[in-house]
Amino acid sequence: FGELGRQGHDPSAQFRGHKADIFEGGHRVAFIARWPAVIAAGTVSNHTICHTDLLATAAHITGFELADNAGEDSVSMLPVMNPASAGPVREATVHHSINGSFAIRRGQWKLCLCRGSGGWSAPNPSQAKKDKLPGIQLFDLSVDVAETNNVHTEHPEIVKELTAILERYVVEGRSTPGAFQPNDRDVNFAAH
Repeated sequence: FGELGRQGHDPSAQFRGHKADIFEGGHRVAFIARWPAVIAAGTVSNHTICHTDLLATAAHITGFELADNAGEDSVSMLPVMNPASAGPVREATVHHSINGSFAIRRGQWKLCLCRGSGGWSAPNPSQAKKDKLPGIQLFDLSVDVAETNNVHTEHPEIVKELTAILERYVVEGRSTPGAFQPNDRDVNFAAH
């Protein structure tokens, strides 16, 4: 990343972190679609979508009905491709870093359940633990897209709400409506 920076390129733009991290620089990527019959040229949506949504979107386009145990976290992106769309297609988006740390994002809020980056960028997990950084990080992305101001102590109600959503997703084995599904592994939200 240093070499890229010296050449005038920052692959994460204004976002903190890089691939493998819990921060936005590790997850946020523009999604570009061209479909003249459906998407008007120049349409922009700020709704959060996820690569897992490609499955439900393809099923929606083709009229294929997914089994209840398929694409448990996938929602169709077609509604956000229409500028008249009233709201987000998903309640929240779950992020996961390379060391197993979790984050959940809903609207302007992002809750990270880890110390530091949860990945390779500074502060990496071992340095964050040595520095006794908090195991809970809450960012208001509407005013702090670089995730520099941890506001978890100022907004305990948001921490509680987002934690409850994440816990419900684990218990139900999915983030979309449908029958409960088993998880394929144990899930630990404790800060790494």
